Amino acid sequence: MITSIARWLGTSLDARKRSAQRATLKDLASIRRPLLRSIEDCLDQQALRLRKKIESARTPQELWMLRNDAFQIISQQHDQSVAAERINALIQSFEGWLEPKQLVRIK
Repeated sequence: MITSIARWLGTSLDARKRSAQRATLKDLASIRRPLLRSIEDCLDQQALRLRKKIESARTPQELWMLRNDAFQIISQQHDQSVAAERINALIQSFEGWLEPKQLVRIK
């Protein structure tokens, strides 16, 4: 019954358990890599500061919050459509670590 309720709500029990548990260093690295890749062609001081923040983030939630900074930096280097595309591509890396309602795409 709980599984069917979770499915009806659009979440899985595995994702809920995973978001409640602490991310290991390996888990964080698998989230961190795509975030760093999204800004790899951005070389200004803001991007360097963001890389340091990404490297020092200790939870998936902290990394998720840094995507706004990444969006701004990518927008300045390229444009908003490129930034939205790159940031939206990150969502799959965060699935299971955040509540699904937090994983909102940029339009």
